[in-house]
Amino acid sequence: MPLAHIIDMRKLSNEELNRISVEEFKNKKKIPLVVVLDNVRSMNNVGAAFRTSDAFCVEKIFLCGITASPPHREIHKTALGATESVDWEHVESTMTLINRLKSLDYIIVSIEQVQDGLMLQDFQPGKDKKYAFIFGNEAFGVDDAAVALSDICLEIPQFGTKHSLNISVSIGIVVWDFFVKTQFV
Repeated sequence: MPLAHIIDMRKLSNEELNRISVEEFKNKKKIPLVVVLDNVRSMNNVGAAFRTSDAFCVEKIFLCGITASPPHREIHKTALGATESVDWEHVESTMTLINRLKSLDYIIVSIEQVQDGLMLQDFQPGKDKKYAFIFGNEAFGVDDAAVALSDICLEIPQFGTKHSLNISVSIGIVVWDFFVKTQFV
């Protein structure tokens, strides 16, 4: 990159970002996706899920089981106000929620490493379909019963030694991938 171009670069001010209001966000068309947090322990991960869901106009977040709900200082620390813009609901049972979402014609997708799972890059969302992406507990992943009820299991390809990503990173990768793919369907 030419040095002259680097010197001209500058960060945009908040005014230049053209941020919309919470009310405008509420009225904005959303992508056909809900995020389901299945017994997520870390409130920082919950906050990050809200912030990512705001960034890519997710319909709603479902907080299941032990997943903490706003308002909470630890969630707010990473959500930075996204708990006000993104619709959310706490549901005691992930299984009950899955059955409810299936009755509303959502395709249930667990983000999990399973035998014969689909690699993320091979996933193509269907036109006029609604999806529920389930992200699991930091230590145990998506509950086995939820995996069994899923229509699809998606895996993020990984090439290092850990084959494990923080849930907030996984949400960012998968929701961005879905957002990009649905903008051109």
